[in-house]
Amino acid sequence: MNKKYLPSALILYLNYFIHGVGCSILGQAVIKEALAASWGVEAMAITAISAALGLGRLIALPFAGPLSDKLGRRISTAIGSGSYAIYLIGLALAFNAGTNGGYHIAYICAIVGGIANSFLDTGIYPAVGEIIYKAPGVATMGIKFFIAIAQMILPFVLGATVATTAAGLTSYNTLFFGCGIIYIVLLVLVMLFPLPDADQKAAGEKEGLIASLKHTHFSIESVAMILIGFTCTGTFQLWLNCAQNFAKENVGWTDPSIMQTYYSAGTMLALIVTALLTRKIKDVRFILIYPVICLATLVVVLVGKSQPLMIAGAFLIGWAGAGGLLQIATSVCNMLFPKIKGTVTALVMIASSLCNYTILTAASKMQPSQVMVMNIVLTTIGVVLGLFVNLRYTSMVEQAQADNQEKIY
Repeated sequence: MNKKYLPSALILYLNYFIHGVGCSILGQAVIKEALAASWGVEAMAITAISAALGLGRLIALPFAGPLSDKLGRRISTAIGSGSYAIYLIGLALAFNAGTNGGYHIAYICAIVGGIANSFLDTGIYPAVGEIIYKAPGVATMGIKFFIAIAQMILPFVLGATVATTAAGLTSYNTLFFGCGIIYIVLLVLVMLFPLPDADQKAAGEKEGLIASLKHTHFSIESVAMILIGFTCTGTFQLWLNCAQNFAKENVGWTDPSIMQTYYSAGTMLALIVTALLTRKIKDVRFILIYPVICLATLVVVLVGKSQPLMIAGAFLIGWAGAGGLLQIATSVCNMLFPKIKGTVTALVMIASSLCNYTILTAASKMQPSQVMVMNIVLTTIGVVLGLFVNLRYTSMVEQAQADNQEKIY
């Protein structure tokens, strides 16, 4: 890694640190209750605002990726940072608006927040891989690491905010405004510090988007890689949203909330250990190994139905399901398509976003045990895809090299 890009990498990661707060804050009970009281709606109605984030993400991803490849990572990231600032500051203004359209303002701002997420994904994922080019898998897992740190700190920040709000010193708006202002600062910094793809463009090394797409070979293996973005997202999302309900209804565990702690611990530890393992093991191997671990865990939990197994399952799914698997899949795709990294990142994230909508919507109409079975089926598909990609990996690399040679000549 060129040391001149080290400050740039930190700035990019800090975008995701604040994103870790932005994407989680609407799910916090205390925030939901405060917003619901301000807007005169039920607390569950706030969930629709969270869903609007996903809607914005799906709207923007198809064009955010190509724009990242055509205009560069700097512009894409700047658009993401600026849009996120609009989202967070907009939430604060919506809170103040109360019943005078506050809910509708928040919904529109949340769509902007989803668009921001898309531009950050298609700008920063390729950018950190280009900066830490010798270990792109580690680079992209660093994004998940910064998100996880922010989500671990958030409860403590909320605790302090609740205390100061109760004392009349501040309000919840302080948190929204503060994060929004930080994003404005990050936008300015992104425009000032160097990025590898900007330097290449200045040197005339950047190929046009249309020409790049025209000569890119999308094989069945490539499609399988993109579909892994769908399956791996489903594995941890179904667990996150339904495992505690399964523990209550099928294990008889009155308060299984401690599972979340073990899940987070597994994720954090996995990010560190996997980053070390990728120095010895090819990134693509984890696309098979981790889904196999998840599949075995889900089967044992479904059959065993005990508290110790639920705790172990939470840790292992946090490790193998949420511990950077999506980021590794994205990294492998970027390696196979180095000329259209932004576009490929968008395709993987579209698959991930579609999973959030379709699978969780289906799960909402099922019993917890049925959801567990569905998760097993989905993860099994992920194992099959991972096996197929690993078996065909050598030919995929050869094809990618051939495509790059064609571009050169």
